[in-house]
Amino acid sequence: MIYSMTGYGKGTAEVEGYSLAVEIRSVNHRYGEIAVKLPRLLLSMEGDVKKQAGERLKRGRIDISVAQDAATGQALLVPVLNRPLAKAYGKVFAELRDVVGWEGEISLSLIAAQKDVILLQEEEFETEKIWNCLGRALNDALDRIVAMRRIEGEAIAQDLKTRLETLGEQLTGVKKLAPEIPRIWQQKLHDRLERFGPDLAVDPTRVAQEVALFADRCDVSEEIVRLESHIDQFRPLFEADEPVGRKMDFLVQEMNREANTIGSKANHPELSAQVVAMKAELEKIREQVQNIE
Repeated sequence: MIYSMTGYGKGTAEVEGYSLAVEIRSVNHRYGEIAVKLPRLLLSMEGDVKKQAGERLKRGRIDISVAQDAATGQALLVPVLNRPLAKAYGKVFAELRDVVGWEGEISLSLIAAQKDVILLQEEEFETEKIWNCLGRALNDALDRIVAMRRIEGEAIAQDLKTRLETLGEQLTGVKKLAPEIPRIWQQKLHDRLERFGPDLAVDPTRVAQEVALFADRCDVSEEIVRLESHIDQFRPLFEADEPVGRKMDFLVQEMNREANTIGSKANHPELSAQVVAMKAELEKIREQVQNIE
């Protein structure tokens, strides 16, 4: 089955007071590259996250972001009052009030707003419980992005199948035209020689040799056979149970190589036009293959 490399998935989980959300985005990439953004307290789990994601997403630039839902879950960082500093600020503000002769009350919010009066400290948590929560959210997100990549992959596969059929039809046209090229060139050669008149001495053996040499130079039968073989190798990849993007990319490169060779050997306007159409179709196939896992 064909999978795209582009997708998005979000998953959430709540386990024993912890609530985490995982977002995964993926785009085209030549290899498989996973980047993970975790809360500081969960950095030790980065390797486990990459491993779990890498088992299901083989290619693409994959960005994973993990966030805590503090509104519904147990906080990993909790506010703690810095008592000595709070008392010191209270004392300083009281002295300041006396110095300036101000009779108002000292605002609690004024003291709380001072730097480091309220600190965020790490809350004790059980690694197994938090990983259980993270693992569930991650798996949920992976399910969603894999489903999205599969749907897009099916659309790409259908487009590729149609284009392969078109390419095969174009190649059939090339096969029909190719044998005509030596005969056409032979006729042109005879026409040119006849324009010189009957007094020109023509060696039939020499003419036959020239025709044979030209026929050998413009023979594209080997290129046609190889191109047909590449198309035949391409089709079974649609049903493969493993990532096939790189194999498809290689085959498209080889098909382009054969088409270019046919074009360079072609000495016929209609055949050249057919090759141009083939190369245009191959370029569209290449663009689609670039997004396959």
